[in-house]
Amino acid sequence: MNFVRINRRRVLAAAAVAASVLAGPSGAAGPRADKSKVHLVVGGQTSFHHLPLVLADQLGYFRSEGLSVEITDAGNPARALQLMADGGFDVCAGPYEHTLMLQGRGQLHQAFLVQARTPQVAFGLSTRGSVREIADLRGKRIGLAQAGTVDAMVATQVLTRAGLRPDEVSLIELGPSNSAATAVRSGVVDALSHFDPVMTLLEQRGEVKILADTRTSRGTLELFGALLPSSCLHATAEFVQKNPTICQALTHAVVHALKWLQTAGPGDLIKTVPDHYFQGDRALYLASFMKVRGSLSPDGLMPADGAQAALQALLMLNPALRVDRTGLLRSYTNEFARKAKDRFKA
Repeated sequence: MNFVRINRRRVLAAAAVAASVLAGPSGAAGPRADKSKVHLVVGGQTSFHHLPLVLADQLGYFRSEGLSVEITDAGNPARALQLMADGGFDVCAGPYEHTLMLQGRGQLHQAFLVQARTPQVAFGLSTRGSVREIADLRGKRIGLAQAGTVDAMVATQVLTRAGLRPDEVSLIELGPSNSAATAVRSGVVDALSHFDPVMTLLEQRGEVKILADTRTSRGTLELFGALLPSSCLHATAEFVQKNPTICQALTHAVVHALKWLQTAGPGDLIKTVPDHYFQGDRALYLASFMKVRGSLSPDGLMPADGAQAALQALLMLNPALRVDRTGLLRSYTNEFARKAKDRFKA
């Protein structure tokens, strides 16, 4: 395993990576006129963040809206944003905070649908070492999925609330679930800020003690003081302006899937979700889904104070970011989600 140790400077730099790749003109191919075919890039399609998007595709809701949606999985959010910058894609499914990072580079992207209203990150202490509380982490190692992402935002918030500075710990970039679980078991890290299914797996086996949990609305409110949107559909503001029919159809389809999820049971998921998403363990997948279920938006709307909460959390990673109130308001629109909410009674 190749773990990557990162210091505070690297976290700050990584937080700006996704934005810096768009230093050139956004969307080289330019916005397209309203049409039925949509090219969409997603950063990690098997993540629970993007489950509504996957279900909208699997259940035929895009087709019902007259759309042919071609979905490309870039593997991670930063790569998805890079592909968006390279042109050829109309819409990106990725973290809302990317729209704010882009503004710091003079690029205006607008989120027009929220899939998940919390980060879906759990912060836990390893039960194998001597660390018993957050204050004990001074000088210790904390594992992340990737530097500069929402798991780093959660870790930073947890440390700050406990009176620790991020530069008083070592942040270790671990990558995906398997590497993260191994790092905990081998003592490479003393705490972990990561996503499901790894956090549910380690929790079930008593290998981590969860101290902060943004997989739930309640845990997110306790940590950030507001719901903090994570996954969204976003595009250049120019694309949204020139293609309202496309944006509305996409929103209708995903809100329809969100409505379906409100009453879906385990059997429904097993029948609908592609088999490889389970990674050979359906029980763990379903247990993880139950942990994050309340994180998924009921209606696609930006939560009240959610954009401001995301900005404040992002500023803790990148204090130099400049987004004023006008820019914050322009980073998202509820126009399409409101119509979908009314249509599907979400």
